[in-house]
Amino acid sequence: MNFLFDTHFPDPELTDAEGLLAIGGDLSPQMLVNAYRIGAFPWFNENDPILWWCPDPRLVLFPKEVKVSKSMKQVLKKGGFTFSINQDFEGVIKACSVLRVEEGTWISPEMIDAYVQLHYLGLANSAEVWQNDALVGGLYGVQLGKVFYGESMFSVVSNASKAALIYWCLHCLSAGIELIDCQQSTAHLKSMGAKEISRKEFLSLLNQLIE
Repeated sequence: MNFLFDTHFPDPELTDAEGLLAIGGDLSPQMLVNAYRIGAFPWFNENDPILWWCPDPRLVLFPKEVKVSKSMKQVLKKGGFTFSINQDFEGVIKACSVLRVEEGTWISPEMIDAYVQLHYLGLANSAEVWQNDALVGGLYGVQLGKVFYGESMFSVVSNASKAALIYWCLHCLSAGIELIDCQQSTAHLKSMGAKEISRKEFLSLLNQLIE
């Protein structure tokens, strides 16, 4: 396994069978940007070494291909939600961290601080879903060029995370974002139009879409 002692990453084709690329390093803006540029992302438990992953296959969503079910169309038509972009990044990532603890994974305070710093640098974005002025859903991730690397989403009321993703896809279409990296496969995301592609194809897309 590759151990990191600076901000440079090995060839992503050197990942192991589970998609683990490297161990170590830090969560500085430069290291995070270098990781995302080559298709890697951090995912690790609190108090463990930082683990960097580049799985194969990779789940992606092209914003123009997002699927909106009939039931979601009815939900959106009722107008119970309002939406915003980058109005409460910290609120979104902290809400995601609470859900991830319940699911057995961890968005640690160190991770929160790192992505909030990226947000202040203009490299991390959030979409918020509101209901009666309360934050009830959202998502956050990193944007480089025409690629958005989705990190996590949350929902505290039914359909709020789906609404966040649909709204974010509409934003992507207007903002010129052509690819959403969903990282790893879930039935939920597949039902909304995400699909698996090979790591080789994913890396080729990054080369085309990141300036």
